[in-house]
Amino acid sequence: MTEVGGSYTDALTCAQKKELREIAAKIVADGKGILAADESTGTIGKRLSAISLENNEQNRQKYRQLLFTTPNLNQHISGVILYEETFHQSTDSGKKFVDLLNEQGIVPGIKLDLGVVPLAGTIGEGTTQGLDGLAAKAAAFKKGGCGFAKWRCVLTIADHTPSHLGMLENANVLARYASICQQNGLVPIVEPEVLCDGDHDLKRAQKNGSEEKGEGVWRGC
Repeated sequence: MTEVGGSYTDALTCAQKKELREIAAKIVADGKGILAADESTGTIGKRLSAISLENNEQNRQKYRQLLFTTPNLNQHISGVILYEETFHQSTDSGKKFVDLLNEQGIVPGIKLDLGVVPLAGTIGEGTTQGLDGLAAKAAAFKKGGCGFAKWRCVLTIADHTPSHLGMLENANVLARYASICQQNGLVPIVEPEVLCDGDHDLKRAQKNGSEEKGEGVWRGC
């Protein structure tokens, strides 16, 4: 909802809401899951090096093609998160990966965030960049065949974190991303990741990650 002069108006039309609900229902279909194929160039390089392959675009395309052409993939996978490079790639026969997935009834998604950067005024916390120009990017990915998107923010547990500033900033970023996606026909996956790194115990993790402070992020969104 958008506040205008003390009153509220829907940010989305009924048709937009209907389309988003239908896409979301496909993604969460019973017995199926989402394939995260949005590894960055550096991350997928580790997979390729493990089998003595060079980290180049051709090998990355071959790897993704192997995944997306798996027989009966749509019986187990409802959606696939793509990296931007993969969004533009095609099979050896020339069919775009996005079209290949859509033809199988699998919803293509796209990673939209541009990574975590330091958040000034905090003790080692960060925020996620990528909001600039996001509306145009979301519209282009929607037109290209995507139905949902993913955006990751990171919260760390330490003596003084996550801080109020860290939670507020990341909640605002996630909320802006989600709203922009919805306005452009993409179902937003909102991912506030609480890192498990640190010497804290399980009780501290539950308190900071899923109860008091974790819920603060969701309320902010």
